[in-house]
Amino acid sequence: MQTPINITLTNAGKKFGKEWIFRHVTLNVKQGEKVVILGLNGSGKSTLLQVLTGFLSLNEGNLNYEHNSKTIDLEELYCYQSLASPYLELIEDFTLQELIEHAVVYKPFLNQLTTAQIIELSGLSAHKDKFIKLFSSGMKQRLKLTLAILADMPILFLDEPTTNLDATVINWYQKLISDYASEKTIIVCSNSIKEEYTFCERIIIMEDFKLLI
Repeated sequence: MQTPINITLTNAGKKFGKEWIFRHVTLNVKQGEKVVILGLNGSGKSTLLQVLTGFLSLNEGNLNYEHNSKTIDLEELYCYQSLASPYLELIEDFTLQELIEHAVVYKPFLNQLTTAQIIELSGLSAHKDKFIKLFSSGMKQRLKLTLAILADMPILFLDEPTTNLDATVINWYQKLISDYASEKTIIVCSNSIKEEYTFCERIIIMEDFKLLI
């Protein structure tokens, strides 16, 4: 899906209870940019990512997705994005093959990749008939990354993508990004683990937003 979309946050603020997580944040991400949001645990970077996806609403300010000078309705944002995150749940009673066949109904894959090709690219071919509930945490994370990166969506969100991955699988992740996501807008949240965002050319420091509260 080669759809040019700009993402804009304007004077954005999010709080839980009486505590502001961030405030007065203005940010623009243009189509094709590769951006990393760096921050310590608890700094609010995952909250900011969920705001950018439209999953969490703002307490003040605005989130805007713009396509050809037209604003996209917030309820339609899912049609333009994919996400991989440690907090994302998988359907555990599906086998790997069943889950991929289910996923494509909602988000088509790049280049009309088949279920067999997706399984091969995931590196999990030996487990295609295994139930997801029997997967290790590393295998589940690998599957989440596969589904998100290979989805035919112009925007890719990655929250701490190398969680539970060993060095070999991190190399796999970097290659999958290089081979299949070079033209996408990518926004990564990271605890400063460089292997997660080597492809990003723009860095946002979450702690800088704390100074604006």
